[in-house]
Amino acid sequence: MHRLRTCAARLRPLTASQTAQNFSQQRRVAVPRTFQPFRCYTAPVAAEPFLNGTSSNYVEEMYYSWLEDPKSVHKSWDVFFRNANAGAPPGMAHQSPLSLAGLPQAQSLAGAQPNVEKLVEDHLAVQSLIRAYQIRGHHVAQLDPLGIMDADLDSHVPNDIITSSDKLGFYGLDESDLDKVFRLPTTTFIGGTETALPLREIIRRLEMAYCQHIGVEFMFINDLDQCQWIREKFEKPGVMQFTLEEKRTLLARMVRSTRFEEFLQRKWSSEKRFGLEGCESLIPALKTIIDKSSEKGVENVVMGMPHRGRLNVLANVIRKELEQIFCQFDSKLEAADEGSGDVKYHLGMYHRRINRVTDRNITLSLMANPSHLEAVDPVVQGKTKAEQFYCGDTEGHKVMSILMHGDAAFAGQGVVYETFHLSDLPSYSTHGTVHVVVNNQIGFTTDPRMARSSPYPTDVARVVNAPIFHVNADDPEAVVYVCNVAAEWRATFHKDVVVDLVCYRRLGHNEMDEPMFTQPLMYKQIKKQKGVMQKYGEKLIAEGVVTRQEYEEIAKYDKICEEAHVRSKDEKILHIKHWLDSPWPGLSRILKARGEMIKNRTVDWALGEYMAFGSLLKEGIHVRLSGQDVERGTFSHRHHVLHDQNVDKRVCIPMNHVAPNQAPYTVCNSSLSEYGVLGFELGFAMASPNALVLWEAQFGDFHNTAQCIIDQFICPGQAKWVRQNGIVLLLPHGMEGMGPEHSSARPERFLQMCNDDPDVLPSITEDFAIRQLHDCNWIVVNCSNPGNFFHVLRRQILAPFRKPLIVFTPKSLLRHPEARSNFDEMLPGTDFQRLIPDNGPVAQNPAGVKRIVFCTGKVYYELTKERKAHGMEDTVAIARMEQLSPFPFDLVKAESEKYPNADLVWCQEEHKNQGYYDYVKPRMRTTIDRAKPVWYAGRPPAAAPATGNKKAHLVELKNFLDTAFDLDAFKDQM
Repeated sequence: MHRLRTCAARLRPLTASQTAQNFSQQRRVAVPRTFQPFRCYTAPVAAEPFLNGTSSNYVEEMYYSWLEDPKSVHKSWDVFFRNANAGAPPGMAHQSPLSLAGLPQAQSLAGAQPNVEKLVEDHLAVQSLIRAYQIRGHHVAQLDPLGIMDADLDSHVPNDIITSSDKLGFYGLDESDLDKVFRLPTTTFIGGTETALPLREIIRRLEMAYCQHIGVEFMFINDLDQCQWIREKFEKPGVMQFTLEEKRTLLARMVRSTRFEEFLQRKWSSEKRFGLEGCESLIPALKTIIDKSSEKGVENVVMGMPHRGRLNVLANVIRKELEQIFCQFDSKLEAADEGSGDVKYHLGMYHRRINRVTDRNITLSLMANPSHLEAVDPVVQGKTKAEQFYCGDTEGHKVMSILMHGDAAFAGQGVVYETFHLSDLPSYSTHGTVHVVVNNQIGFTTDPRMARSSPYPTDVARVVNAPIFHVNADDPEAVVYVCNVAAEWRATFHKDVVVDLVCYRRLGHNEMDEPMFTQPLMYKQIKKQKGVMQKYGEKLIAEGVVTRQEYEEIAKYDKICEEAHVRSKDEKILHIKHWLDSPWPGLSRILKARGEMIKNRTVDWALGEYMAFGSLLKEGIHVRLSGQDVERGTFSHRHHVLHDQNVDKRVCIPMNHVAPNQAPYTVCNSSLSEYGVLGFELGFAMASPNALVLWEAQFGDFHNTAQCIIDQFICPGQAKWVRQNGIVLLLPHGMEGMGPEHSSARPERFLQMCNDDPDVLPSITEDFAIRQLHDCNWIVVNCSNPGNFFHVLRRQILAPFRKPLIVFTPKSLLRHPEARSNFDEMLPGTDFQRLIPDNGPVAQNPAGVKRIVFCTGKVYYELTKERKAHGMEDTVAIARMEQLSPFPFDLVKAESEKYPNADLVWCQEEHKNQGYYDYVKPRMRTTIDRAKPVWYAGRPPAAAPATGNKKAHLVELKNFLDTAFDLDAFKDQM
């Protein structure tokens, strides 16, 4: 068959209709409709289009026709088959049409079939082999820098990828064929200027193109020109070459990326910064995309990204002044200067500067975004479209967008899919976005094998025919090459493209997290892993690109950081430490601490939950808990799945070994999705009324992206569809200086949707509490101690009906020394307390109490501490409202009547227009007979749920606590 290909270019073409007519006459078969548009060729040239696609069966048809009757084919094919059968060497089987006159009749064809058929089959096999590498070579590429995981989550090697000589049999080839020369098809560029290569060399070049540190997914694209463009970029020998200057520039960028993170870690080791360690090559990747795009005429780049690496991008890509970044750690800004503010790893920036590679002006903007990781995607696209519109850029030549993603969010967040589907819509297209995935190969604590069903996190991009370039992030040159290609693709075709940086996360999710709890094997390897900057520096030294001394000089980036740090302290700065949970050094310590608590007959929040689940399991109640990182718990408090520190995927779930014949306990880390996962768990709860089904948000704020499920299904479900549901939502909530995206679970939204009437005092009868539960649309609680949490979970499943339960769960109270319960509060005969009265000194002399402060949740502990500091333990009573809805009218009435001379205050840590105040105030007024106002102590109204400035947070806290205990605070308002 290689002979057939050698002579292919010499014969003149016929029209498609002529060739089709010939074939129809030869075998009396119908010509497929797909055949008509192609320009086909007479004689051996006809093999060219056939061999490149499924039409190769026409060559076989013609061959079998020739065996039956040599006159049934064109004379040139007759000569070719006879010469090839006679053993003519490559290129000699063909004769030009002019020499065909007076040819002798074909000799006997006995024994001809096996020889020629083998030639045809071998060439077809080589063509299939080349195509297999183009389609599936990425599956065996060396993408994981750690060498412990397959990027596609599958260690199987496709049968059609040649990894050993015995696999040649898949194609009907053997070792004797390795040194045979085969003609290369036009659908490959591995030959460079050569048109034929030995099979051994063909395989080697395919491995170099598709199976090293770059894995290319593109063969699903249905445009031949685009596929050919990509093949040329990756198959052509010697394409990935760099000049000495380019290598030195790359090294300098790697140094800046690495040293910046090292400086922050040294200076602020106890601060969250979501550093880039393990994917330092992101910085040269982004700068390469920007450089190449600037070279192609782009003047404005709009960027969006999650929090990992944001500070590094701000410093080394956007080029924000380092002293401004350092001020975010040692903040001297007042809230009035920055609104409510946000945490530093959510902030954005706009900057116009000179691109030093192209000497052209370029405007870079990084959009601010929340912790809803992919929510910024459509926002970036909208801003890009607007910029294009206002500058008359109708094809995206001047303005473009770059979107960065995390692997778990890219696969799990539905808005990614929705954003991709805007990419080619006329009114929404931004004419191509470069997507860069920082593929940690892990979510927060969730193994990718538990986080997605697709081989790669990037598979969602296939729906719009976007090429996907996977690359080992520990190979900086491969990263830069891929990014150059991605930028060129966008400039050439104005379509989306994805760069998948397969990397690792050297530290925990936020530097204060301990990843060894859940990924022990991965992090044992990471501890041994040499940094990418060091590896690349040593490589360039070995190549003679830089000397050891030059490398050391380039690496002196610390001096720049130190000078910027000094400048950031020009004015006096007040240092306020973040609220942080200290990471625990080991799991055995956690289990030991739980054992000690049990000896003392006390429980903390995690143990209270554990005992609630365990007691229900023992009673035959199935418990199912799902959500992001719920196995360990976002705050490293739960640890319901124990991981073997030496054996991969070997785990123990102690809760499944509580008692003989117990019900099963299902605890599962979900994908990084709220909308989809909450909907799934809701359906599960609908089908399983006798199971306790719980969904936990990583932070309470994150239920925002599941709001459709909450608003349309959970809240009005019984009213709309007469269908009860007992699903439990666990929403971490609390104002603790963690910024607007990690503070509020938005209790005001849930309370606003409660169906009880604030202006009507219900008839308080003996069965009042259970009747309220039966009539409500859902239950909203904020427990202040683990004993009450234990009871509310049990009540949820033991009640004779089902209602959704919304629980605002704590964060700092998980380990607060006073947020403890005794076993006596959880024994038979005890139950859930809807309101916990003050049983301290005030209860001994209620007539002397001047003020009763009603509150809920965590703020209770801050109030009791402040009351003691003011010496008001016998004059101010504090009552905890544990169940907010249905509202405990009966208990509020009894508590307020106990203190006849006390004024009434509602205290909350949330802002006045948020939280509980608007819900509880009218209900308290309805409850109390005497005409007394309900005063407010809390934060003032605000647009954001919390400030991102720690100093402002503490000032706000002090102000409202002072107000709560100032007995004259409200006199001027009376």
